[in-house]
Amino acid sequence: MAPVTTPGEEMYALVERMYPLCRSITGDGVRATLDIVGEYLPLTVHEVPTGTQVLDWTVPQEWNIRDAYIADSSGHRVVDFAASSLHVLGYSVPVSATMPLDELRGHLYTLPDHPSRVPYRTSYYKPQWGFCLAQETLDALPDGEYEVRIDSTLADGHLTYAEHVVPGQVADEVIVSSHVCHPSLANDNLAGIAVATYLARALAEQTPYYTYRFVFAPGTIGAITWLARNAERIDRVKHGLVLACAGDRGRLTYKRSRRGDAEIDRVMRHVLTASERPHGVKEFSPYGYDERQYCSPGFDLGVGSLSRTPYAGYPEYHTSADNLDFVSPEAMADTLAVCREAFAVLDRNRQYVNLSPYGEPQLGRRGLYDSLGGRSDAKQTEMAMLWVLNLSDGQHSLLDVAERSGLPFDTVAAAAGALRDADLIKA
Repeated sequence: MAPVTTPGEEMYALVERMYPLCRSITGDGVRATLDIVGEYLPLTVHEVPTGTQVLDWTVPQEWNIRDAYIADSSGHRVVDFAASSLHVLGYSVPVSATMPLDELRGHLYTLPDHPSRVPYRTSYYKPQWGFCLAQETLDALPDGEYEVRIDSTLADGHLTYAEHVVPGQVADEVIVSSHVCHPSLANDNLAGIAVATYLARALAEQTPYYTYRFVFAPGTIGAITWLARNAERIDRVKHGLVLACAGDRGRLTYKRSRRGDAEIDRVMRHVLTASERPHGVKEFSPYGYDERQYCSPGFDLGVGSLSRTPYAGYPEYHTSADNLDFVSPEAMADTLAVCREAFAVLDRNRQYVNLSPYGEPQLGRRGLYDSLGGRSDAKQTEMAMLWVLNLSDGQHSLLDVAERSGLPFDTVAAAAGALRDADLIKA
């Protein structure tokens, strides 16, 4: 019998599969990553040609790389792209040359404060080439001539992104966005993709109220491209969440939308607080991941960002130490659970109108009290009904009721369902 695996273990296995691939803002590494995700979810893949104007940006040339290395005079590869995709400066132009170490140093990137780690560096919009390596590797290199080769191409092609849609009862949408442009970084990139993938699978097992649109796109330029191509229908997006850094062992952190009081902001705060998980809530800033694109003032969407330790908040960030040992199945499972809890609240949060607002309606003769018999939370449920009736004035939501009453949202939502079935409230 095959061993039983947990969702956390399955997400970790997905991260393991994607980890070796060399991703960037364009290229075959993005396509290969989406091919893997496509084994878990049906995806609609979009290819946007080089030169396409997207808002204030232009889709760049496509970058692909086959091999890269620095070899000493004996032919030994002292830095090898085959060992890690982090070893090459992202978007490096091709080079084939021999040069002394002193000349080569101007193209080398290290982390002197963390001498055993390889940094992640890119140069998307300025043509140059370079290698990233551990400081201790550089320190061990003797003077002499080195063969330098980067077998890459920069040519007209496409920017690739993908979408998966979970149909809902209404056309109003919740977007869930994850970036797919980083190479071998397990937390900053891959954990977010894995959690988004399993969140989509979980939602597909239900009949959600909202339509959920999952966007897998390169950071910044990918989100900008998606916004440019969906500007005419952007009013459908009612809520959204950017997932990143979703697998480390730190506490959960939610970053509010630009609005600060969007419904997703309130829902995430409520769920995190009610769960009693260690967590933090940060105010919006126009720096970070793609929430800053969705929250740009022209769109101003209600999109927040969920992570564990935030970007740049851990020393492993954008280094080779953000590896498979840095993320855990348990942490990804916890992030997934919070997302599911939050969307369960979001999906049921309605405003109701009391159809019997003059005085308290008689619940007993409608069998509402009798239906509680024997329940350990009968008193709590009774109070929830009274609170829902009192605040169902078309101006308060069920989340308002839960927050004001101090009652669990699930209890409030169940009470609202019973009152609705008894024709005492309507949405």
